[in-house]
Amino acid sequence: MEQLQTKLFEAATRNSITSLQQLLIDDPLILERSLVNRFNETPLHVAAMLGHVDFVREIIRLQPKLVNELNSHLSSPLHLAAAKGHVGVVKALLSVDNQACLARDRNELLPVHLAAEKGHVEVMKLLLEARPEATRVTACGGESILHLCVKNYQLEALKLIVNSVRNAGDFINSRDNDGNTVLHLAVAEKQVETVKFLVSVDAVDVDAKNEDGLAPIDVLTGSRRDARDPEIEYFLTHGDKPAKKKENKNSVNGLFKQHAVWLEKEKQTLMVVASLIAAMTFQVGTNPPDGLWKKHPIPMNATDAIDPDVIEPASKDSTVDYSSEFYIWNTVAFISSLSIILLLTSGLPIRRRFFMWILMVIIWIAISASAGSYLSVIVYLRVVEGGHDPYTLEDPQVYTLLVWVGLMFLLLLGHTIRLIVRGLKKLGKGVVKCTRSLC
Repeated sequence: MEQLQTKLFEAATRNSITSLQQLLIDDPLILERSLVNRFNETPLHVAAMLGHVDFVREIIRLQPKLVNELNSHLSSPLHLAAAKGHVGVVKALLSVDNQACLARDRNELLPVHLAAEKGHVEVMKLLLEARPEATRVTACGGESILHLCVKNYQLEALKLIVNSVRNAGDFINSRDNDGNTVLHLAVAEKQVETVKFLVSVDAVDVDAKNEDGLAPIDVLTGSRRDARDPEIEYFLTHGDKPAKKKENKNSVNGLFKQHAVWLEKEKQTLMVVASLIAAMTFQVGTNPPDGLWKKHPIPMNATDAIDPDVIEPASKDSTVDYSSEFYIWNTVAFISSLSIILLLTSGLPIRRRFFMWILMVIIWIAISASAGSYLSVIVYLRVVEGGHDPYTLEDPQVYTLLVWVGLMFLLLLGHTIRLIVRGLKKLGKGVVKCTRSLC
């Protein structure tokens, strides 16, 4: 019996109707037994997947019930034929029973979903004609057939679906479980032609927001920039045709959104840096190096090693307090970083570059003060603990310090000049406007 079943599958693979007829003579119930074994591949599955139209027609003529049989993946012969794009097989299967159009496979996909993912437009037309309601069935994750088309870059399949339900705005603007419409997905995937087509459809909501409160233009602004962005932004703001009256307004809105994204990134960076500096300065302030808080004697000769247990200071002028300088620098760094955290968490509308410049100056002070506290500890360890001379101009640490101070000065000077120039430009524009209004 198993040998006959094997020969039946071989006949399906070879598209041999003659072999099928001979097997039916040897065992008239051979097709009936295919209905008994649940979740197994049937000869019809094999023939449908391979696109053997003649064999499919012959086998469904002999046993029509095989059309709705499912394999181990819960796929019907129609699922396999639709995924492969076999138009003739799909027609033959639908002529027997179109109920399989609404059957879900293991991935909760209908045959029309599989055809859409592969871009088999002719198969989609047959399936939608047989069962138009299959269009409204959602897949896993709440995705509609439109989402599947966009995710798989099938523009022609998308056009077919949209044109067939052009007046159904709720369907075209349907959202997945993350609240994204097909336009959100198209923008995120940088599909220029898809975006162009979607914005040309009147029913598409260009300003629809997802679960994160982002419209498609916000998704574009927050994504990684590339050469396709200007074109996509143009379609989102102007549609598929030029709109001169709205051009300036939309451009300004786009700049404001980009500025808002920039500010948000800068604030997040400042928060991270300030938090690290605050934690570091608190730790080193409460646990300074041993002996740093003591007053240490100054040797009479610069080459003499300092031993605080042997040499007693003769007067107040012959001692040095390394802890004072250290705690001054460390406290400045700690308070500056806390000020940054307080300003960023206060809820104040920090939306201008001038306020961001102030925050940048404070964070520079905190970083420089941290460097100062580090150098004061190094001097203490070098002179008191190590018994070496204080730093001279020949030491690499001194050159490093000078380079650091010069770099910080140049950064501060550059940003200050940039801010002043920006302010002068705005002032000049204001004067020009006032002059024109008076004239």
